[in-house]
Amino acid sequence: MWYTLRIEANYSKEEILEGYLNTINYGHGKYGIENASKFYFGKSAKDLDLAEASLLTAIPKAPSLYDPINNYDTAKDRQLYVLNTLVKNNIITENDKESAYNEELNIIGYSENEDLSSINYFQDAVMNELKTISTIPNNYSDVNGLKIYTTLDYNAQSILEKNIKEVFGDEDTLETSSVVMDPNDGSVLALVGGRDYNKSSYNRAISSKRQVGSTMKPYLYYAALENGFTGSTEFLSEATTFPIEDNKTYSPVNYNDKYGNKPISMATAIAYSENIYAVKTHMFLGYDALINVARRVGIDEKLESIPSLPLGTNEISILNMARGYSSFANLGYKVEPHFIEKIVDGKGNILYEFKDNKDLVLNPSLVFILNNLLTATYDPLYVDYNYPTAISLSSKLKHKYALKSGTTSSDNWNIGFNKNIVCAVWVGHDNSDELTTKDYKYAQNIWYKTVEEVEKDIKEEDGWYDKPKNVVGLLVEPISGKVDPDTSKNTKLVYFLKGTEPRETDPTFDEISDVEN
Repeated sequence: MWYTLRIEANYSKEEILEGYLNTINYGHGKYGIENASKFYFGKSAKDLDLAEASLLTAIPKAPSLYDPINNYDTAKDRQLYVLNTLVKNNIITENDKESAYNEELNIIGYSENEDLSSINYFQDAVMNELKTISTIPNNYSDVNGLKIYTTLDYNAQSILEKNIKEVFGDEDTLETSSVVMDPNDGSVLALVGGRDYNKSSYNRAISSKRQVGSTMKPYLYYAALENGFTGSTEFLSEATTFPIEDNKTYSPVNYNDKYGNKPISMATAIAYSENIYAVKTHMFLGYDALINVARRVGIDEKLESIPSLPLGTNEISILNMARGYSSFANLGYKVEPHFIEKIVDGKGNILYEFKDNKDLVLNPSLVFILNNLLTATYDPLYVDYNYPTAISLSSKLKHKYALKSGTTSSDNWNIGFNKNIVCAVWVGHDNSDELTTKDYKYAQNIWYKTVEEVEKDIKEEDGWYDKPKNVVGLLVEPISGKVDPDTSKNTKLVYFLKGTEPRETDPTFDEISDVEN
């Protein structure tokens, strides 16, 4: 009410209406009557006739519901309401109403130079962020309009949209959201909030929260490294039932029910996305260790102190997951995801400029170790009783990336990065229907095609990390992580803080007793 009184005291009805018409959402990512007029009818707003103007007037009340492209009958019903209101207020005659309502309209639904339909999702994210910036006046006419400089990388956006279309092909039941981010400052380079903006403007990248599956595990394994674990720390891989509070038990299973029935290293657990190893680590450290790391890197959704937390049973947005992984990609700094770099008014005065105030929240040396462990997900050296989760990418990736997938019955994630880029991809159904076996290929393929194409002109050595001085590399047997004097066997270079390297005599670190095996 206070804002209403302020506006009424300072602006005429005509000025208020002008401000409204020039900023309101008309659907399909079109804000303002001029943009809407050109999109729907291919003409300037001043050239609209009564039929066209009344149809556009019908849209802003509910842009998705009254969209004349996808919901023509509903839009016509609303148009009739608008026309009847004009008749009631003696603006037009009954004959004018009938003529306008029955006029055959040529709805174009296209803008010049509109090559990317997905860019509307990015634009919506920009407008959403604009509303949160306190230095921007409510009425843009106060400042003679705004010029907004965004973080959009048109090339990255084009690549992401192209790969989504190519990978899905004729598949028409699944949805996706994807984010490409610069991990060094949190700028969002590309964003897709769904398969087709014209069919659904719901922006899954900024509005949806989904179960993240095993993409939660890197936060756990960083916590483990911080608490004395190494890439060679072993737990027994076997079917296990854990005792929990109130005399209850918890019995997680590995994917496809595969177990080594032998001690395995943390590196192997990451390669296979072992659930048993993850839960043992989680319970050994205490539930707060994982939650603490997630909070430090910017995950602010509700996280439950439960045994299944590292398996991704809580729901998190894809934008926040990209933010969290950015702290790994930039070696420990918390960043703020953003879409707007700068805003100036009509006279060129800077009204807003993003300030990059990064906080160091993780140990860079431990992050370096973790990032290298996350390359095990596609490393053939880890083929044993199981296969690394992304082994099919081992011959396809031309650059080095840290990568983790996440799988639930209804959600599939792939999040990977190097020091230049973080790319997160989610695939699933809006109604959380179960995925089929073939559905789990889409997120991985969109991810690798996108990062490789964006990075095609980057030398491999310019995308990966230099070894910190307090870190040493040691050749170990991959599955057990132990130093093996038999040099004829496969060995893997694994990194350790100086003084924590494994020895041949190290015991298996498995101090959790199970209830039944």
